[in-house]
Amino acid sequence: MKNDRARPLLLTAFSAAAFCVVAGSAFAHSRSDGGSHAGLDIPEISHGEMAVMSDYRVRIINLASRAVDTNEPFRRVLNYAEIQYSYCLWGRMPGSVTDEASPFNECAHAYLAATKAVLLSMREMPREAAAAGEIISAVDADMVRRGLALITCRFSGEAFNTADIVKPRWSGIPFHAASMASLTGLASLFGLGVFALRRFSRPKVQSSE
Repeated sequence: MKNDRARPLLLTAFSAAAFCVVAGSAFAHSRSDGGSHAGLDIPEISHGEMAVMSDYRVRIINLASRAVDTNEPFRRVLNYAEIQYSYCLWGRMPGSVTDEASPFNECAHAYLAATKAVLLSMREMPREAAAAGEIISAVDADMVRRGLALITCRFSGEAFNTADIVKPRWSGIPFHAASMASLTGLASLFGLGVFALRRFSRPKVQSSE
């Protein structure tokens, strides 16, 4: 029974550990060092588009992952979209998409701009064109219904490049309440998970009586 109770805590600890690996590798700067721009250019995405595109991200990536008639540029942009998503902590941080002040907003722009580029590329693929067209129509309809087309922010005119990874602004986290609260809570869960791991992994002492 004790081991069963410990399993959720251990899963939490492993999730927190994964976060720490990503955060540790991305800690220093907002952009990757160098930024050679030797990769593929990715057009910008507006702040208004992001809110809708994020709702369709899973559907778009799933369709792209199953695409058959792909080429190297398409695969590189798709790979960039997924790498950027992990650097942005898988979209888990509150306000990363909607809050311009979030330390994670620029990196959210990057992975959603790449997601949009992937979607638009699939319009030219014979087997994926119909499904991609349906998603594009749904995105357009949501944009109009929610009145998001004209909403911009300071990152709305920013284009991206597959050679330039956009990292969160870690130094801005202490000044963004929602991000700080989320990471503080995650750290607490990690500590609890480590405690549970140590407690329930101790060998039982057999009584001699």
